[in-house]
Amino acid sequence: MSDRGPSLEHSKVELPLDDVGRLVKLLAESGVGEIRVRQGELEITVKAKAEAPAEQPASRVEIVPEVDAPAERPAERNGELHMVRSPVVGTFYRAPAPGEEPYVEVGDLVEVGQTLCIVEAMKLMNEIPADSSGEIVEILAENAKGVEYDQPLFNIRPEV
Repeated sequence: MSDRGPSLEHSKVELPLDDVGRLVKLLAESGVGEIRVRQGELEITVKAKAEAPAEQPASRVEIVPEVDAPAERPAERNGELHMVRSPVVGTFYRAPAPGEEPYVEVGDLVEVGQTLCIVEAMKLMNEIPADSSGEIVEILAENAKGVEYDQPLFNIRPEV
């Protein structure tokens, strides 16, 4: 056992509390919206309260569940609609690049795993996949505008 912090029993990975403090300080000094560090199975994410939209994307990443994330919550329903929410704070983009066609439009049928949009966070392009098959009935975020963590992005009428 190391002197860096208490052991997380469920993952058998030690939490470096002194490193978390340094990440919080770095986040405050740098002005970025989020810092994420992964070492083996341990992932630490430090987020600011709000993030200003960035100008140009630099790269793409796929959203992966965090190791410490709680079990997936049941599908959220708005009446009979499934709501897709933003997994990060960032800038919402409907298309892969300026001038290109949007990934989806209202009325489109989508499959699980199909890319619906991009949310840019710290110059990383996070492709947001559909987590339910069905029809896009509403696009709830405005293109090239900021979105918050857990903000509703799309309403999908699930396949029956």
